[in-house]
Amino acid sequence: MKTQTSMQKTIVVIGGTGMLGQPVARRLQEDGVRVRIMTRNHHKARKMFDDSFEIFAGDLMDTHCVEEALHGCSGVHISLPTEIEQPVAETVAKVAARQGVERITYISGATVSEENRWFPMVNRKFLAEQAIHEAGLPYTILCPTWVMESLPMFVNQGRAAVLGKQPHPYHWVAAEDIARMVSTAYELGAAAPQRVIIHGPEAIRMDEALRRYCAVFHPDIKQVSSMPLWFVKLLAIITGNHGLKGAGELMAYFEKVGEGRNLPEVNGVLGAPTMTLDRWLQKRKAGEK
Repeated sequence: MKTQTSMQKTIVVIGGTGMLGQPVARRLQEDGVRVRIMTRNHHKARKMFDDSFEIFAGDLMDTHCVEEALHGCSGVHISLPTEIEQPVAETVAKVAARQGVERITYISGATVSEENRWFPMVNRKFLAEQAIHEAGLPYTILCPTWVMESLPMFVNQGRAAVLGKQPHPYHWVAAEDIARMVSTAYELGAAAPQRVIIHGPEAIRMDEALRRYCAVFHPDIKQVSSMPLWFVKLLAIITGNHGLKGAGELMAYFEKVGEGRNLPEVNGVLGAPTMTLDRWLQKRKAGEK
């Protein structure tokens, strides 16, 4: 049962139309919170959310827009593509501190650490975390490992492929578990942790996870192939495909570092994820019918 106080609060979700942001927005509303989506694309957001969600369209890196979006809110959640999340997090943290926002939550990554800052994506997330920490407000940074919702990205033109050898198992986590943990952080208030590594209940290699995904959604694909990273790099150069280049660099990083260390703050008081990969596949399949 939610308290009257929590039901009256407004939380701004920045990146609410994204793969991980949308489940957070919906879960917060289910838990009795007023949700304001800050987005660059009002039309996309309005098609995605009904009128019970407030939509604020504006430039995510414009201080005045962020000030207006955060006006009167008690919390702000950041879930954005890595290309823009650092400057947005820095702007939001400064504005939130001036406006006295009660809590910031942010989706980072399980391998984000000082030792991995050599990789640009990790460095951006590290600096975003740093900006939130330095704002001086209560915060919770959630650091998931690989999410199940990313599996469709490995299927293209009737083929399923893993880039590189990818020998490491990952504790795959579902977006709905992450969303629940974000909502719990706001419910706990001062008792919420500052930083949490999020691991799902099972450790599964990337090729095996993709094989299970294809068995349910692409039964015509009988084999998961592995594309050598040197070939990915060469193909990206020849075709000028910047997306493929970035994907190759990302997978080379994960082939090197894996999931990261199993630190003591894994899952913690926010409650461990419970969604298994097979149950997620069944639920997603049922949702398509």
